[in-house]
Amino acid sequence: MSTEQKIKGSTRAYSYNLLRERILHLELEPGTKISEKEIADELNVSRTPVREAFMKLAEEELLDIIPQSGTIVSRINLKYVEEGRFIREKLEKEIVALACDQLDKDARFKIEANIAMQDVCAGQNNFYRLFELDEEYHQILFDATGKQRTWKMLQQLNIHFNRLRLLRLSKDSNWENIIRQHKEIYQLIIQQDKEHAMKVMEQHLRLVVVEQDFLKEKYPHYFI
Repeated sequence: MSTEQKIKGSTRAYSYNLLRERILHLELEPGTKISEKEIADELNVSRTPVREAFMKLAEEELLDIIPQSGTIVSRINLKYVEEGRFIREKLEKEIVALACDQLDKDARFKIEANIAMQDVCAGQNNFYRLFELDEEYHQILFDATGKQRTWKMLQQLNIHFNRLRLLRLSKDSNWENIIRQHKEIYQLIIQQDKEHAMKVMEQHLRLVVVEQDFLKEKYPHYFI
């Protein structure tokens, strides 16, 4: 691979990662119109890697590229939110059941450290980092039960679900309730109480359902 190709590849990845983070963190709000030229000028790069980044983000349903009209940040699709939540609920109930038998000492340490950091972030109102820790908490359970590929598969299906979760965390959400449930699920896993752990995980993943009507009413322009 030539130096030029490497630079182009790294520029595309940089453009993609930056735009994706801005969209997920609501710095680019749903419905916002953006252009290749403006982004390329801002990042001081050519339009080609930006165009490629746009295409990848469109494939992930984060951008809507409309012919003869332009490109907008996609609105949060509540049908996709529910589909993603449904799949995670069904899978993660089984994951916690497996974790009751398979969670080793290393995974326990990771979860305990993760929960401790969640408390710190809640105290500092750092909801971006709290979201990352929330994701990490669930990923540890998938890793500990040998389901790493399943976790990766879920990420594509959960883009709209995760966008709603980030919005929920950033706008008057009950962080303490989320963290409390994480602690409860972990303790139930340690106690190998499969039935109760599965029930609490189900309740945990249904919090979004309870809160989405409030969010839709408060931010109607974010949703379709």
